Amino acid sequence: MTCPPHSEPDTDVDIRHRLLDIVRTLSRELHPDRDDSEVQLDAALERELGFDSLTRAELLTRLEREFQIGLSEQLLASAETPRDLLRAVTSAAPQQAQKQERSQPAAPANRTEAGAAPHRATTLLEVLDWHVQTRPERVQLYLYDEAEDPQPISYRSLRDGALAIAAGLLAHGVKPGQTVAIMLPTGREYLFCFFGILYAGAIPVPIYPPARPSQLEDHLQRHAGILANAATVLLITVSEARPLARLLKSRVQTLDTITTPDDLHREPAELLPPVTSQDIAFLQYTSGSTGQPKGVVLSHADLLANIRAMGRAIRVDSTDVFVSWLPLYHDMGLIGAWLGSLYYAMTLVLMSPLTFLTRPQRWLWAVHRHRGTLSAGPNFAYELCLTRIPDEALAGLDLGSLRMLFNGAEPVSPQTIRRFNRRFAQYGLHPTAIAPVYGLAEAAVGLAFPPLGRGPRIDRIVRDIFVDEARAQPAAEEDPHALEYVACGQPLPGYELRVVDDSSRELPDRQQGRLQFRGPSATSGYYRNPKATRALFDDGWLETGDLAYIADGEVYLTSRIKDVIIRGGRNIYPYEAEHAIGELEGVRKGCVAIFGSVDPDSGTERLVVMAETRLTDPAARADLQTRIRHTSHDLLGLPPDKVVLAPPRTILKTSSGKIRRPATRELYEQGRVGDKSRAVWWQIVRLVGASLLPETRRVWRGLRHLTYAAYVQLLFWLLAPPVWTLVVILPRESWRWAVMRRGARLLLRLAGVPLQVHGTEYLAGNGTRVMVANHASYLDGVMLVAALDRPFSFVAKGELQSQWLAGLFLKRIGTQFVERFDKQKGVIDARRITGLARGGRSLLFFPEGTLRRMPGLMAFHMGAFAAAAEAGLAVVPITLRGTRSILRGDTWFPRHGAVSVLISEPIIPHGNDWAAAVRLRDAARNRILKQLGEPDLARDMS
Repeated sequence: MTCPPHSEPDTDVDIRHRLLDIVRTLSRELHPDRDDSEVQLDAALERELGFDSLTRAELLTRLEREFQIGLSEQLLASAETPRDLLRAVTSAAPQQAQKQERSQPAAPANRTEAGAAPHRATTLLEVLDWHVQTRPERVQLYLYDEAEDPQPISYRSLRDGALAIAAGLLAHGVKPGQTVAIMLPTGREYLFCFFGILYAGAIPVPIYPPARPSQLEDHLQRHAGILANAATVLLITVSEARPLARLLKSRVQTLDTITTPDDLHREPAELLPPVTSQDIAFLQYTSGSTGQPKGVVLSHADLLANIRAMGRAIRVDSTDVFVSWLPLYHDMGLIGAWLGSLYYAMTLVLMSPLTFLTRPQRWLWAVHRHRGTLSAGPNFAYELCLTRIPDEALAGLDLGSLRMLFNGAEPVSPQTIRRFNRRFAQYGLHPTAIAPVYGLAEAAVGLAFPPLGRGPRIDRIVRDIFVDEARAQPAAEEDPHALEYVACGQPLPGYELRVVDDSSRELPDRQQGRLQFRGPSATSGYYRNPKATRALFDDGWLETGDLAYIADGEVYLTSRIKDVIIRGGRNIYPYEAEHAIGELEGVRKGCVAIFGSVDPDSGTERLVVMAETRLTDPAARADLQTRIRHTSHDLLGLPPDKVVLAPPRTILKTSSGKIRRPATRELYEQGRVGDKSRAVWWQIVRLVGASLLPETRRVWRGLRHLTYAAYVQLLFWLLAPPVWTLVVILPRESWRWAVMRRGARLLLRLAGVPLQVHGTEYLAGNGTRVMVANHASYLDGVMLVAALDRPFSFVAKGELQSQWLAGLFLKRIGTQFVERFDKQKGVIDARRITGLARGGRSLLFFPEGTLRRMPGLMAFHMGAFAAAAEAGLAVVPITLRGTRSILRGDTWFPRHGAVSVLISEPIIPHGNDWAAAVRLRDAARNRILKQLGEPDLARDMS
């Protein structure tokens, strides 16, 4: 029996209904307020239904589960409508059970030590050449596609492929210093093209490829701003883009050629342009789909400095294995995963982001299969593993080889960390492996990493105090309303972070402010964008655009100053889309806000579009929502998670008419959009009050800090002259010390600085002591004088005695000076100090020798410990906490704070030789470091 025309077999009808039911269910979960009637076979998954890449991946998983089939990962990129999915489902062969990754044979991994890294290389090209000369056939990476077995790429084949691309670029007339854009998916061609551009003396400009071929035209138009800003002369992309060359060239005047990797392959050229360490290695664009593109300039020296700093921080060597699905157009994937692995001769296991999105378990099984030791992903990746991987897909998984699993590139959720650790502990994941990190393109990629083996640290703070005073006061464990923030680590070796107020004065610990950085890989600015470059710098420091506080030397990110939204690892800038939506009929012009709202369950940001309208008819409002979704998708490259139509005067603005996105987001998150309107006068009062309260708090905090600083300065200059005079003229040392101690304690009491002293029993009696203390601030001496009830002699640098005021005062209190630069005189001074110790004089050393503004304990000099060992005296470690927060080493602007002085049990020397002195130093330093709770700068610099 044949079916009538246009009819479908019963089985096909059943599949169609089941498939549409799955799509409708997912649509309702994603957009509860939308009409199911929009879900039709020919509805556009992304543009009309609002299914982004993550949602489409979830859809594929549900279809596989429902129909017991296996679908191609490429379907995530190629399917445009439910009808496309229906064809794939009906043509897919049923399978009883999906292939288990654990059944795959182990691929060979380079776990053998490969010797030293190319530490003298000055460019990325020298790094690759060095490896080719020393280990040409060593596998640099394993490249996975949908096949079971990965494709190995050696150092030699990487360079050979790159040289072939370089020859093609030179043949096309590309000149040194010109920019060449790469718009390719993860694959060997991308790797060859990146280094090929460098060998040709040009500058790579990575841009992300379109998710689907049908989006190619819109995608290229969105990226025309980047290509124009970079003055791109050639674009390397997929063959499907070539017909669009004329369209793109009309918008990018410098663009001469659009070509493919296959067309560029040539016999390697004999002569290649020279490349130096200060040449631009690539441009990392932080925006461009909307607004003014900002291309971060990164030289070869910048990249190598950052790669080396990250490697030192996590003790990388060639036996490590890095498993990555991160896209190569993103700094975390390009620099952190690929170039970092290449530098240290690590094995890189590389897979496509599509592979991860469709089957996130393949990431974890790749770790298992290759015994990966390092990996990384944004917070949403960990959520995807929690929500999308069934338990049966993990049977036999072993993650015990992982020593660091980085979480960065978007806000880190405390809930995600806890849940991921709980679930995957049963699969061997060590609780200290997860490492929340912080970085940004302006620093190359990495900026702060947590200490090795420490594990994640979550800070619980009092909500009301933080909201009102921007002060992160630790909360009680039982506080149900406490805010939680995740520590993102300590600055990498050679880098510094600071938190400043609106006047760019550094704030004390646990006070929120603008986060700034400086370091060896800091960018020189934005490519051909002097205005943005000027806004980036603040007296030698670079703005991160983030708000944060620092506690115990670690940075806690709290929010962003800039209006960037991070969605699925991508940066989204709202300005142009807000303007375009405001031009739509039915939308109040200038009354559109686009913002990110954190999903409390997943920890990732949802993209919300709020637009004011006077429309009340349901059909007209539904049509307007559809038009807003289409416009947002066209300009931002992805659909919004939520379109909110709000009544007039809902979106909050400043007095000058600028959109207050954070305040509008708060209105949305509190569910107050569309609240019944009140009288106009009351609305005005509320709006003015809402605007004035935060500003009043900010001004009051600034005024309070200024007043306090002036008051403390006045106190000091009122007390200093009489104390100095009495110390100089009084004949007895005991009298001089009594005056000085009372003056120090009076200063602290009047300044409102609490001083807590612990362990005074360890200084009881009249025995001679050698005391050593960390040095964090110019206040340290004042605190020690106030805390210790017995006279002692400071040991200070010799140049202080030549200063008349300070030198005379220090001499009168018995300070001993040592020469730091004349080694012969320094030896004589050391012997004199040892003689004083033997003679019964207690000494106090700052063995770091100097102080720095950044938190952390530096290496100790040996003088104090050599003197103690030779004289047979105990060393008393003293830990000062809080002084740096009150007065930083590079400022005379005091902040309010509290100080504690922790006196430890004396350490007895065992022997009087150099080895005994070294043991004394290490024991004393370890004790101070443990009590201080700050980074170990000596370890970081080793």
